[in-house]
Amino acid sequence: MAKDKIAYVCSNCGYDSPKWLGKCPNCGKWQTFKEIRVSSDSGQNAAVSAAASMRKAAVSDKNRPLPLRDISVKEEPRIDMHDTELNRVLGGGLVKGSIVLLGGEPGIGKSTLTLQTILKMTGLKILYVSGEESARQLKMRAERIGYSDCDNCLIFCDTSLENIFKYIKETAPELVVIDSIQTISTETVDSSPGSVTQVRECASALLRFAKSSGVPVILIGHINKEGTLAGPKILEHIVDTVIQFEGDQHYMYRILRSIKNRFGSTSELGIYEMRQDGLRQVENPSELLLTQEHDGLSGVAISSAVEGIRPFLVETQALVSSAAYGTPQRSATGFDQRRLNMLLAVLEKRVGFKLMQKDVFINIAGGLRVTDLAMDLSVIAAVLSSNVDTAIESGWCMAGEVGLSGEVRPVSRIEQRIAEAEKLGFSHIIIPKSNLQGISHKKYNIELIPVRKVEDALRSLFG
Repeated sequence: MAKDKIAYVCSNCGYDSPKWLGKCPNCGKWQTFKEIRVSSDSGQNAAVSAAASMRKAAVSDKNRPLPLRDISVKEEPRIDMHDTELNRVLGGGLVKGSIVLLGGEPGIGKSTLTLQTILKMTGLKILYVSGEESARQLKMRAERIGYSDCDNCLIFCDTSLENIFKYIKETAPELVVIDSIQTISTETVDSSPGSVTQVRECASALLRFAKSSGVPVILIGHINKEGTLAGPKILEHIVDTVIQFEGDQHYMYRILRSIKNRFGSTSELGIYEMRQDGLRQVENPSELLLTQEHDGLSGVAISSAVEGIRPFLVETQALVSSAAYGTPQRSATGFDQRRLNMLLAVLEKRVGFKLMQKDVFINIAGGLRVTDLAMDLSVIAAVLSSNVDTAIESGWCMAGEVGLSGEVRPVSRIEQRIAEAEKLGFSHIIIPKSNLQGISHKKYNIELIPVRKVEDALRSLFG
C-alpha cells in the first residue's frame, strides 16, 4: 500500500505546491502555505480517471459554442426571503440554484438572521444543517425570536457531508442552509474540518448540487482576525454571492453588505437593529441615527450620505486636542483613517489651520462604517468645529467630496440627498457648486448653499 504524500496549499488562493514556499507565486501573499495530506497514487489515479470520464460524459451535442445573438436570456426566478433588507442586498431575492456565502464575526448575529429569515418562509421546505449548535439550542433561539411553531423547517445537526447529502436526498428540500461551512468535512479528504482542502472540497460539492438540482444553498462562514472570510480565497470565487454581516457588538446596529453578487449590484446594503427578540429591519435609518440632541456641542456635523441607492443622514463626531506626547494621534472609527490623514493635510495646507501638534479623533455615530466620499465635507467641518470649539448651527447638513487642491467635487445622487435632508426637517444643506446644474431651487423647501472650495463651506458654517 502506497504512503500518503504531503502537499502544500495556499490558504489565500488555493495554489498547490509539492514543497513549502514562503511566497505564493500565484497571488503573491507571504506565509500562506499550509501542509495537507494527499491520498496515495492509486487513489489519485482513480480520481483522475473518474474525473476524466465525467468530463467526457458531460460533453454532448447539446453543449456546443454558440454565437452571442443566438443565446436566449430570461429573467432568473427568485425566491422571496420575506425580508426587505435581505432582498435588497441579494438583488431582489434568492436566485434558484445559486449558492450564497454569508460571513461575519463571531456573535454578530449571522445564525439569528438566517434562522429568523427561513422561519418566515412558510411556503418552502427548508433543511437547516448546523455543525456548531445542537437542536435544543436552535429551538431555544427560535423561541426567543418568536418562531418556534414552524413545521416546514427541518433541523439536522451533523458535520459529515455524506450524511448531509443522504438526508437531502430523503427530504428533498427547496432550500439548504449550512451553518457553518468551516465545520463540514468529507470522508474523501484526509484532513481536519476547517482546513483548506476540506472547505474547498465541501464547497465545490455543494456548488455542484445547487447547480444540478436548482436548489439554492446558503453557506455561513467565519471571519478571521484580518477581517476577511476564513478559509481559502477560492471559496469566494466558487459561490455566486458573498454578503458580509458587520457591526460593533457594543452597538445595536448591524450592516448587511454585498461584496460579490452575480445576480445584482454590489453597492447595496441592509440595516438591522439587534434586539432581544432578534433582528429588526431599519427602513429609515436617518431617524434612528439622529435621535441625539447636539445643540451647542462642538465637533458634530451632519452629512447626507448614500450607500447603494439608500440616502441617509449620519452624524460625524470629531475631537481635536493638544497632543500629550511627542507624536500626535490620528484615530478614526467608522471612517477610513488614510482618508482622514489626507483631509487633515488639505485643511492645513489649503485652509491654513495648523493641526500638526494636535490629536484628532473621528467617530461615525451609531457604530456604522461609511465609505461614501461625500462624507469628506462633514469630517472637515466637524474637525474645525472641535478645533475652534464652536458648534455648528442646528438644521445644517452637507455633502461633498474634497479634492487635494481644496475644491469641493460633485457627488452622485444629489437630489436624493437633498430630499432626505428636507424630509427630516433640515433648513440648509451645503452641496458642491457643480451639482447645481439641472436642479431647481423652487423644487425644495430647504435652502441650497453651493460651494466651490472648502473655504467657502467653512465660511458659510462659521462666518
